[in-house]
Amino acid sequence: MSHNGRPMNGHSPSHNGASSSLANGRLALGEAPCGFRGRIEAIHVTADANGLTADEIEHRLLELGFVEGAQVEILHEGAFARDPIAVRVNHATIALRRREAMSILASEEKPV
Repeated sequence: MSHNGRPMNGHSPSHNGASSSLANGRLALGEAPCGFRGRIEAIHVTADANGLTADEIEHRLLELGFVEGAQVEILHEGAFARDPIAVRVNHATIALRRREAMSILASEEKPV
């Protein structure tokens, strides 16, 4: 832990990585509403899923362009359980399951 109470890796502590409103203004993209616009602050995969390790999931998200500082916007959400979501990251549109989007922490951009 650093002097400000956050882990040295820069990630905020949370019970399962799925807290919608974190103390430092970050929001898990999987909980953001349609129309959300922001910047990626961190990728924090907390669990294995679909036969993939957390490291493999993180690597795939990075390969798709979900990198720190990238602009993101939620364009559309599925009719059933709001899943999957269509996310524009920089200039590409990508469909993601909400459970994978929970690993992407973003800060909301305020309209100017």
